[in-house]
Order: sequence, then structure tokens, then C-alpha cells
Amino acid sequence: MSYLKNNFLLKNKTAEKLYNNYAKDMPIFDYHCHLPEKQILEDKPFSDIFEIWLAGDHYKWRLMRNYGVNERFITGDATNKEKFITYCTVLGTAFGNPLYHWSQVELKEFFGCEKEINANNAEAIWDECNEYIKKNNVTPSSLIIGSNVRHIFTTNEVFDDMETFKAIKAKNYPFSVIPAFRADKIMNIDAAAYKTYIGLLEAQTNVADNIENLEIAIEKRLEAFKEVGTTASDIAVECVLPVYDRSDADSVYKKAYNGEKITAEEADVFKGYLTYFLMKLYAKHDIRTELHVGAMRNNNANMLASLGLDTGFDSISDTNSIKNMSRLFDKLNSENALPPTIVFNLNPKMNAEIMTLIGSFQSDEAKGKMQYGPAWWFLDNKVGMEKHLEDLTATGHIATFVGMLTDSRSLLSYPRHHYFRRILCNYLGTLMENGEMTNDKDFVGEVIKNICYYNSVNYFKMEQ
Repeated sequence: MSYLKNNFLLKNKTAEKLYNNYAKDMPIFDYHCHLPEKQILEDKPFSDIFEIWLAGDHYKWRLMRNYGVNERFITGDATNKEKFITYCTVLGTAFGNPLYHWSQVELKEFFGCEKEINANNAEAIWDECNEYIKKNNVTPSSLIIGSNVRHIFTTNEVFDDMETFKAIKAKNYPFSVIPAFRADKIMNIDAAAYKTYIGLLEAQTNVADNIENLEIAIEKRLEAFKEVGTTASDIAVECVLPVYDRSDADSVYKKAYNGEKITAEEADVFKGYLTYFLMKLYAKHDIRTELHVGAMRNNNANMLASLGLDTGFDSISDTNSIKNMSRLFDKLNSENALPPTIVFNLNPKMNAEIMTLIGSFQSDEAKGKMQYGPAWWFLDNKVGMEKHLEDLTATGHIATFVGMLTDSRSLLSYPRHHYFRRILCNYLGTLMENGEMTNDKDFVGEVIKNICYYNSVNYFKMEQ
């Protein structure tokens, strides 16, 4: 039997009651993830536990690298079983790492397996879970339905195919899968494949040989996304840049379009302007913005060349762009063009700065129009979530909070919602037992239910 008990992360009786009576059974709205929509459409049965558990999950890959595992047993040519046993061996001593908790919960919730994950049990877990997969015909849709998921927002580039989402809707799953609009590959003008990305955009819209035509093309694609239900967008930047003049951005863009090399400073001019343009566009079309800041990407050039993007070689940036964020929000607000925005911060040193800044731009346009997003990526662990809640309650209003997401490529990531819910209930339950807030459990319970589900549903204008 594993160490997991019913009161996992719940340190008092009030916390247990809050979780069991109000949080545990709430539906899940995963409003930001990176699940491959074609996999959900095809809905093919999985062949083994590795395919579901480890393939494509760079959270787990990173942990294995920290242990000194040879890349052959992570992304290389080792067998699925060898990779699985290696991960179990590594996880067995990863005390305090969120994966130590998540992985154990995933085994229990999805496969009914309660063996502790370690080297000694690895082979038995492999056999037990694979037998379960074979017996129960486990597919992507069965995992989603079994997790009580109502809505999923994938993250899709401007040139991605919307026919997949139409086909998913036609399958009448008891959950929706909708793309969030992302223009990062159009923004990252200094990328080696930039002309290829522009070509993909032009193939679906119009010739984009200057900034005006590029803007027209982007808006056409946003309209195509809206046709399949899109209400959210995503912008990911290491830091927020100044809003440069459109004419300067046009000059930089034309250079890149014509195949000329641009400098890092010129790239910043374009990125700063395009961030402003995109947020203004999202306000025009009533699209919520998810702004992710603070990730320093692709640190290891050798591994980028070997494995490509999003394989576990990113980190937290220390770039402080709070002044530029303030000026961006103020410019948009002055033009009546600041969309409801969730700011996801990856550097915990900036929590209070961002929380107090967004409090300067609230309005009755939406409940909690400007949101401080949940603990994200390197921070979606026990320490990060607890600090997030402390900072959120200290300078904001927790009752408006839109709650947790997975930000994951894994279909087994939904227990992260329950991990957060336990931490939330423990946080509030402790305040209640300490006499620091009301002891009315039903009243507090309604706030918890809103944070778990209803706030995000209302924020993104989805059906409950």
C-alpha cells in the first residue's frame, strides 16, 4: 500500500470536510493545456503504461535528468518497459518533488494501483497497470471522462487546422475541446523557421508582406478560431517589452519577411508592438488573454538541436518587466482596449509586484477581470501553491480566483487539480480553525466550489 491516505495534505478536520464536501467532486475545467487534439479525436486505445505516463511528459524527463539518467532511458531507444522502470527507480527517492505525489495519485486514480512507486515495485506496477489498460480498453476519452472534465482548452498556433476541433465536436463527447489562440510563432521573429511560419499563415489567409497585411491575416485566423468556440488566447514571453511604434515594427518585419537578418534589439521592437496589437485585438473580439511571463527557454543549445522545443530545458528568468507591463496595461486601458487578462508569473519574487499591478486595472467588465494566474510550471508544487494563495489573499480577492489548470501534455495530469484543491482547502481550513475567518463551512464551501470550477466557467463564458 502507498503512503497516500484520505487526509493527504489535509492537516485538520475542517480542511477534510471542506475538501470532501465541496471540492472533491466538482467538475474540472482545464483552461490551459497542451494536449494533442488529434489524439483526442482518434481516441485510440493505449498499448501500455509508458505510452500514457511518460511519452511527451518533460516534467518527468527533467526529474530523470536531475538524477543523472542517460538520455537513452528518457527519450532514446530504450524499450518502453526500460524507461518506465528507470522512472520508477528515480521517483522512489524524489521526496518533496510534486511528481512524487502526482505520480502516486495518478496510479491510484486511473489504474487502481496502490503500490508505492520505487525500484522494487516497478516491474509489478508495469504488469498491473498494463493488465488494467488491456482489460478496460483505456483511451484518451475514457481518461478525460473518468476525471470528470467538462471543458478543455488546448493551445494552438494561428495556422493550426480547425477541422480537428469540428470533428471532435461531432463525436458528441460529454466534454468540449476548444483551441486557445496563440500567435507565438508569429511573434518570435528571430526564430530560424520564421519564414516557414509566415508561409503557413499566408496559405490560410492572405499575403502578409507588411505589418498591415500581417495584422489582417492574424485577425482572419482569430475569426476562424472563434467559429469553433474560442474564447481564450495565450501569449508567452520571457518579459514584457515596451510598446514600440507600429512603423518601427513594420520596418523590422519587412526585413525578416525579405529574409534579412535582424538584430536582437530589432526583434524586441517587433515583439513589443505585436504583444500590444494582439491584446488590443483580443479586446475587440471579447477574447480572454492568458499572459505567461518569466520563462527563459531553450537554455541547452545541444539538446535543442537534438530533441527540439519543449523537452525540458527551460528555466525561470530573473528579468523584471513590471514597468513595461504597467505601461502596456495602461496604454490599452486608456484606449478602452484592455481585455480580461490572467497573468501567469513564473518568478515567485514577482508575486506581490504583479498582484498589486493588476489591482490597478480592475473593472466591472468581469468578476476579477485582471487575474493573478495559479502557480504555474516550476511553481505548481506544494510550496508554490501555498505561497500563491498567501500572496493572492494578502493583496487580492480569493473569491474571484479562476483556479487551477494542468498546463500539461499528459492525459494523466488531472489529479493536479485535486492536489491544488487539497492545498486550497487546507489553507482555508487552517484559517478557520485558527479563528482568522468565518467558521461557516457552507458559506466557505460555496467559495471553494466557485474557485474549483464556476469562476473559470463564467470568466471564459462557457456553459456550466
